[in-house]
Amino acid sequence: MVERAYDFLMPSVNFFGPGVISKIGERAKMLGMKKPVIVTDKFLENLKNGAVAQTLASLKKSGVDYVVYNEVEPNPKIHNIKEVKTLYEKEDADSIITVGGGSAHDTGKGAGIIMTNGDDITKLAGIETLKNPLPPLIAVNTTAGTGSELTRHAVITNEETHLKFVVVSWRNIPLVSFNDPTLMLDIPKGLTAATGMDAFVQAVEPYVSVDHNPITDSQCIQAIKLIESSLREAVANGHNLQARTKMVEAEMLAGMAFNNANLGYVHAMAHQLGGQYDAPHGVCCALLLPYAEEYNLIADPERFAELARIMGENTDGLSTRDAAELSIKAMKQLSEDVGISHSIKDIGAKPEDFDLMAENALKDGNAFSNPRKGTKEDIVKIFQEAYDAK
Repeated sequence: MVERAYDFLMPSVNFFGPGVISKIGERAKMLGMKKPVIVTDKFLENLKNGAVAQTLASLKKSGVDYVVYNEVEPNPKIHNIKEVKTLYEKEDADSIITVGGGSAHDTGKGAGIIMTNGDDITKLAGIETLKNPLPPLIAVNTTAGTGSELTRHAVITNEETHLKFVVVSWRNIPLVSFNDPTLMLDIPKGLTAATGMDAFVQAVEPYVSVDHNPITDSQCIQAIKLIESSLREAVANGHNLQARTKMVEAEMLAGMAFNNANLGYVHAMAHQLGGQYDAPHGVCCALLLPYAEEYNLIADPERFAELARIMGENTDGLSTRDAAELSIKAMKQLSEDVGISHSIKDIGAKPEDFDLMAENALKDGNAFSNPRKGTKEDIVKIFQEAYDAK
């Protein structure tokens, strides 16, 4: 095996644990923020003593002015990032604070990108296309799932073409991230399951990625163990603070891992489902995971056998291939236990769209690190298997 060098990227400061949200005002002041745009959605803004309320209270206490953009929507669109830019310029803001899950963080990143790198973000899709830094960015995370508060990925949907695309750059990484599990206690079980499965996929994919390394492997392994031991509990009882805290830790580890070892066909394909049908990203990932990884299994059966053991499966006396198959079974079981549906049919997928979606999936920035190199026909078949699932 040829030795290779790696880089490792993450925010310079990361606060996590119960109560850390109280520190955001002093950190914003330390960064010289005088008037950030708070990027969030109406639901979070209206929550009494929720993430937005606590963020604003901490900013006020530290004497930091702000303006709020509350129109974030799932699978953020180009018009969302343009609206943030317009508000930023109108209010003479100087920085961005995103409050929410992946949609809020991606909206904030996307707005920052077009503020400093050109109005047409579609021309910047790809890896390391950004030449200029974004405005100062802090990310306050409210779901244990996407990892966007830690990563260099900005995922945006072109509402005209229904194509979901990714701008991957070290310049997108927030300066500071906040992960406070007390902000997540009232998240509904469906969203807890969807975002938790997203974190799980973001631990599995970099573990089998062609870009994995010993540092990311250790993060993936610990993230998978934490999710196995806490996601079911967090879905069953959202006020289980211990389970929520473990999921925060798992989500952060998975985010660091995929930020550096990258992802694979699950995310490349999930972006097409989300863009085409405006479906929840975590659900798309969970539905595709076992079928994409079953396809990948022959590329590295020993690694999949190890995945099975990490997930608690008993592989004693089994061949490597049989042990590897248990990892696929365990993936399906976790998804089923937390209430994810079985088929992409349930989110509106249509077989007549598979050909175009497969073509676009192979162009997605996440496809290039997949352990097995497939054709458009292979991807169509994976979509079909996920559609036919019962």
